Amino acid sequence: MGTMLNTPSKAWNSPTTEGAPQRCGHEGAGVRRCMADHRSERSETGHLWMEGKTLVDLRADQERPTHMPRGPAKRTGPGFLNPAMAPARTRSVLLLADALEHDWLVKADHDVRALDALCATGVRVRRWRTEIAAEHQHRLRITANDLDNVALEQLKHAHERYPPSVSVGHTIEDDRYERAPRGEMHNGLFIMQNDARITLMETAYQWVDIDPFGSPVNFLDAAIQGLSRKAFLEVTATDTAALTGSSASSQQRRYGAKGIVDSYAHDDAVRVLLGLIATTAARHDRCVEPVLALFDGHHVRVSVKVRRSRDGASNVLEDMGWRVRSDNGTYRFVHHPSPGDVERASGPMWIGPLWNKEIAGRMTEEQAVAMCSPSESELEAHREAGLIWSEDDQEYAQRELRRSVRYIAEAADLMSREHTLYHMDDLPNMAGIGQAPKMEVLFTALQEAGFSAARVPDIDPFFVTDASFENVMETTRTLVAAATD
Repeated sequence: MGTMLNTPSKAWNSPTTEGAPQRCGHEGAGVRRCMADHRSERSETGHLWMEGKTLVDLRADQERPTHMPRGPAKRTGPGFLNPAMAPARTRSVLLLADALEHDWLVKADHDVRALDALCATGVRVRRWRTEIAAEHQHRLRITANDLDNVALEQLKHAHERYPPSVSVGHTIEDDRYERAPRGEMHNGLFIMQNDARITLMETAYQWVDIDPFGSPVNFLDAAIQGLSRKAFLEVTATDTAALTGSSASSQQRRYGAKGIVDSYAHDDAVRVLLGLIATTAARHDRCVEPVLALFDGHHVRVSVKVRRSRDGASNVLEDMGWRVRSDNGTYRFVHHPSPGDVERASGPMWIGPLWNKEIAGRMTEEQAVAMCSPSESELEAHREAGLIWSEDDQEYAQRELRRSVRYIAEAADLMSREHTLYHMDDLPNMAGIGQAPKMEVLFTALQEAGFSAARVPDIDPFFVTDASFENVMETTRTLVAAATD
């Protein structure tokens, strides 16, 4: 999990009293009173943590999360929170808020039915309710589903003890089969305990999140079939060994693909998953438009618009193909590799654009902090509720909010059109020199030459550009030569 930052020496467990939590008002100052009242009611075995601006109860056997988790955490049992997924949840908040603010998913003033199909302890849905602007909350009909009753009970208790500032009430709608859904409404969250595949099929959702432990393959057909005619689908895959090709048999079995473990493996993983989602959608007469697809440390996260279109579904193969490695160290995309190219090719995969320029371009660091970081009054209320949170904690938390979207807005244009991906560590070998220039210096030189260049959000130093290979190599050699003179 990495080194813990600024772990308070003060004990985590807050005082407790017997008795069940009581319901209380959820508006304005009532939120603070409600949180303070429940401070003494928290379990002796729990920790209190904050993700974004949302309070989270953690199990006692889970260590206090670091502010900068970079890999998968060890699952400790029911009710487990994976802190390394916090950046993905932050981006989910920003994307859903953007859809509501700019009306690119449904018409203005129309409701959005959103489902977290594998919600676990419900941190994502609670963040949707807590962090998306109040003026949009009445349009959100949120369903949280999971089979784990322990996790769902944690969700209910946390949502009651640390309620959102806006109280939302919706009537429960019949499902697509004109039956009353099985579940309970809890202050704006409809909570269900069901097999995710059944829940996905019973109601037409405009927003669906699939975030399983491991591969999402088992849920994709149900997710696609259950979507509204125009919808948004977010899919997480943590089986990166399969997606990158380091586990060749798993990649072939689950994704029907062949990979090569090299500098392009991360991008391959994103494109393999996106390709599977696109072809799955096509089988159901639907087509996809990528909005944001990236490799984030230990998982792949793909977010796509999905719409019903037979013509669009029929054209899916136009964006499917293979990545063939070239002798100069870079690559080219082809629809079908020749027999001689198969050994140095990976695929099949999505070879079209990966992002939406306008939507991804609005995912700035400033937007993430403004939407997902608590105000002084909110932070004071959280501390009154028992949160141990120092000024350093707050600084680190804001730093991680920024990191969750860093480089996205700057790379949005290039990632939404044709580009070439480079790893900075490969440039010396490609250019036949001993070292690489600094990335920012290279970008400036390419931009002065009339090209675009931007860093890609990844744990490794990748960048994209629309400059030709020859231009990149010539610029690299010139900069290194000038620096060594």
